[in-house]
Amino acid sequence: MSKTTFHRSLLAGACAIAFALPAHAQDSAQSTAADDSDANVIIVTAQNRAQNLNDVPIKIDVVSGEELQKAGFGSMNDVGKIAPVVQLNQDQGTVKVTVRGVGTTSNDEAQDTSVVVNIDGEYINRPNVMGMALFDIDRVEVLRGPQGTLYGRNSTGGAINFITRKPGKDFGFNGAISYGNYNAIRADAGVDLPLGDTAGLRVSGFYDDRDGYSKHPAGGGFFVFPAYAAGRSDDNHSYGGRVSLRLEPVDRLSINLAAEYSHRSFTPGVFAAGDLNAAGNGPTGGACNNGFTRVAPAYPQVLCVPSNTNLLSKVDRHNYAAPLFGIGHVSDHTWAARGRIAYEISDAATVTYIGGYRKYSGDPSRLTLPTIYQSYNFQDEADTQSHELRVNGTLGGVIYQVGGFYFKEKIARESGFMLPSFIFGAPPFGANGPTPGTFLSYFGRYVESDSKSVFGQIEVPLTEQLTAVGGLRYTDNSRDATYVNANPFGPSRPFLFATGPSRKDINGINASFVPLGSSDSKVTWLAGLNYKPNSDTLLFVKASTGFKGGGFDSVGTYKPETNTAFEGGWKQTFGDHGQHQFNLGGFYYDYKDLQVSVLLDTAIGGQIFNAGKAKIWGLEASADIALDDRTNFHASVNYLNAEYKELLAQFNVFDTTGAISGGIGDLDPVTPGVQQPNFAGNRPPFSPEWVITAGLDHTFPLGDMGGVTARVNTTFKSKYFTDFYNYRDGTQSALSQTDASLEYQPEDKKFTISAFVKNIEGTRPLTYGSFVSAGPDDIFNWQFGTPRTYGVRLAVDF
Repeated sequence: MSKTTFHRSLLAGACAIAFALPAHAQDSAQSTAADDSDANVIIVTAQNRAQNLNDVPIKIDVVSGEELQKAGFGSMNDVGKIAPVVQLNQDQGTVKVTVRGVGTTSNDEAQDTSVVVNIDGEYINRPNVMGMALFDIDRVEVLRGPQGTLYGRNSTGGAINFITRKPGKDFGFNGAISYGNYNAIRADAGVDLPLGDTAGLRVSGFYDDRDGYSKHPAGGGFFVFPAYAAGRSDDNHSYGGRVSLRLEPVDRLSINLAAEYSHRSFTPGVFAAGDLNAAGNGPTGGACNNGFTRVAPAYPQVLCVPSNTNLLSKVDRHNYAAPLFGIGHVSDHTWAARGRIAYEISDAATVTYIGGYRKYSGDPSRLTLPTIYQSYNFQDEADTQSHELRVNGTLGGVIYQVGGFYFKEKIARESGFMLPSFIFGAPPFGANGPTPGTFLSYFGRYVESDSKSVFGQIEVPLTEQLTAVGGLRYTDNSRDATYVNANPFGPSRPFLFATGPSRKDINGINASFVPLGSSDSKVTWLAGLNYKPNSDTLLFVKASTGFKGGGFDSVGTYKPETNTAFEGGWKQTFGDHGQHQFNLGGFYYDYKDLQVSVLLDTAIGGQIFNAGKAKIWGLEASADIALDDRTNFHASVNYLNAEYKELLAQFNVFDTTGAISGGIGDLDPVTPGVQQPNFAGNRPPFSPEWVITAGLDHTFPLGDMGGVTARVNTTFKSKYFTDFYNYRDGTQSALSQTDASLEYQPEDKKFTISAFVKNIEGTRPLTYGSFVSAGPDDIFNWQFGTPRTYGVRLAVDF
């Protein structure tokens, strides 16, 4: 059987299974139950109040803390393990999330994410901060689609809510430790300490340590400096702790406070690289051949793009050469404090305040880049605070909530882009290794952002079965910055931006100071109908909007992006005890002014384009069925049709004459001037057409000794691209990843012992892929996901 025939057979079979079974997959998890009488009821807070999952008119993936541990979840990098429709783009330690074709591929200081992330209501905005560790989690809720009314700006793609474990009312302890290949050790523990009848304390922490997933052989770099080019990258060394306090001093008042610290030290995954200037890799004879396509033909130079090269197929994704300066290192710290105070004034009104403060600080770090470059971060700090005050309740049968939200962020960064000194005629290395490099460019960035909003949402019963839902949110954003761009051409760090820009000449270095600012405001809305003919059925339709705030780069400002979404769904519970679930839904997005990032000039950094329009629609079905008391089956099918209808950007080009590097537009053959080429018809990055999941678990009873549970889960993803150019070498071909485990639990359920293997196929999918033309170099860069891992785990809970 051919690979294509196999994939078609797998797709057809999974579709038939998912639609034939009256059950539910991703929308369900063995999560928090409403009470002991109905363990199949899952409570979520996606709409800022406790609800049965099956009553929420949103497509949601919910995963409990226990399932998170079994999945090996430890950071945002692992979200794809628990919600396969979420796609991750990892770039040197930063995490960028895409849901249903909507995401962010930039780590620019003035860029925001397109998917909102909250930890107990604390708003997280920065891609590098998202790489932090997550621990002692009670559950995760992944909301698909724009959430502009309740979650505000930057929720055009969806929202991810992490809910931490709160102090219990009785003394208790839980812990888990696992060991696996790559010398992976993960330990988690938490203890609940009751403080009388009205208070409780929880102390929790974690430790995570493993070797790197990618190996780089000695002497295997582009230049032979064995002491620098050898080693492993994509490792992790982290730890952290949290103290949580629960107070219930009087009736109707509840207070939850938490303070935490976590530290992460790691070697980011080194880029694998295809050098297009190497013999046999580039065009020959001054023509665009060998997988290259000519662009901008009105230019006198022959300009090519690597649209159909095939260098990725030659890369061993586990073992590949490091750049000249070997592997880099990053170390960061996060401190956070959060609080939630709720007071029930009456049965009709509850006032809730949620606030959070976070400080992120990165130690001075060094990243190595293909083939001979280094990037130094001397300062990387972010301070954020978020506050929300809301009132919600029920009046005359109308469920309502109104409130206000405020977010403030300060960012300070200083970084430099370095070339080795021998490029400028210096000896390549001395007694202590490579000689110091020369900073080609140097950047200072200081950005302050504010966002204020007011919101309201109501649910009005029209009949006993039919409810109308409406919501509005007004958001006002402002952002100010000073960008400092320097061309030092020297071996020294030219300035410390933390002291503040005050002169045009710093330490003899000519620097430009660019004051930048942007502001925008937007009203987002939601309108829908929910039809619930009985307690087991929900049918809903809705229209909603979301927007992502505008901003600026070193060149100029760009506009907000907006999404108008239409969605409908059916949630159905079956069985005498609600043990079966089936979900079916569809959606359509009208996306405008997409913010697309591309690196065109290393002297000024990345640039953002408002890319025009995109049309995205899809169908999603999921099922969960209890085959018997000991056997459960789940499956899901997700189809996504996504296409740019207008995408004006620029090319990174390969110039056969060497006269042009970086980004260009296209010469207008009629009117003199340069125009932006239109990439309409291309597919958004990290948007596979099909994502299919299936899984089975069965418990083998052992009488008084307890039982053994066997589990297997598989996920299939069709091919996807890693950027909007849709080049062949930026394409991840279709793949499947399968996990399996065997778990023993005694009858009293005080502990579990399990053995697991994840990604049995061993495929490392692309998490980054891009062509960069910088100076004399033309490089295709790649990074890869997690390989096959396996190990054993012991967990206790009493």
